Amino acid sequence: MRSEPFRAGLPGVLDAAWRAALCCFLPRVILLSWLPLLLASVLLGGLAWWGWDDANAALRQALDGWSLSHTLLGWLDRMGWGPLRSLIVPLLLVMVAVPLVVVLCLLLVAGLMTPSLARLVRDRRLPALQSRHRAPWWRSLLWSMGASLLALAALVLTLPLWLVPLFALLGPPLIWGWLTCRVMAFDTLADWATPEERQTLLRRHRTALLAMGVACGYLGAAPAALWALGALTLVLAPLVLVISVWLYTLVFAYASLWFAHFLLAALAALRDDVAPAGSPALTLPPNP
Repeated sequence: MRSEPFRAGLPGVLDAAWRAALCCFLPRVILLSWLPLLLASVLLGGLAWWGWDDANAALRQALDGWSLSHTLLGWLDRMGWGPLRSLIVPLLLVMVAVPLVVVLCLLLVAGLMTPSLARLVRDRRLPALQSRHRAPWWRSLLWSMGASLLALAALVLTLPLWLVPLFALLGPPLIWGWLTCRVMAFDTLADWATPEERQTLLRRHRTALLAMGVACGYLGAAPAALWALGALTLVLAPLVLVISVWLYTLVFAYASLWFAHFLLAALAALRDDVAPAGSPALTLPPNP
């Protein structure tokens, strides 16, 4: 029996988007979201609690010995913005911490939630879809870490361009979108598609997957808006970091479901197209 018709392009993307939104309210999804949230919150909360003041002091000492920082501080004084001097160090720390928080949340959701969410989508929507390959966990980890390092390098190299308003609106979401696309697409298909099937799907739906990733990149800009609420957010930076973890976890959980609905439906359609009618599906035994 053939699976339900798959709609490629924008119709398929929108169909997967509303299905993913509905799945976010399932009790199983809500429970799964707590694990990466708790791990990231404990890790970041602990580092912020015990290391935030030390990091501020170390960075302030480093800036005191840097001639460019004295030039900048002098310019602030001449412009009448002297009170902002105390916010320079926390602001720089936040600029370093936020990208690391995003990557940490993405990797935790991809590693801890995506395999289970992909199985949830399969069970509820595509029960006839069988696993034909299981990528080892270390390959998925290396893939995700490699993509994350490339994304962080791109952010560092383009940091001076963030002062350009147009680039600030387009650059970071594109980088985060590319990273989300790479990580979520691989982990969604890791336990279901063969390497050949995965390459075919990623090539055939490259534009749609990148558009989904970029949309998630813009959704991920919402937690970053917390830092624009005023100087109080810099004073309460450790607490705001933990709240950001929760928001990023929700965004990436939705992204995981979105990619699962789109790619698993595309995988089922691909197999329907290439398999002879009535041919049995290959089922792998469960992992020991």
